[in-house]
Amino acid sequence: MIRITVNGEVREVRTGLTAAELIAELELASRRFAVEINETVLPRSHLTEYRIRSGDRIEIVQAIGGG
Repeated sequence: MIRITVNGEVREVRTGLTAAELIAELELASRRFAVEINETVLPRSHLTEYRIRSGDRIEIVQAIGGG
């Protein structure tokens, strides 16, 4: 297990977890969102490639539409 911070909350996740798997665990896969890891925006196309590392600071922002 490794320790990361997601939206200001410390969490323990399994070693080798990808950003896409984290999004799925957080039940956000069907929503519109942006992911920033260590102050760098991670393109959606890289979610399956990026392996979460110990100490990563992750911010997930959901898009909210209105009219």
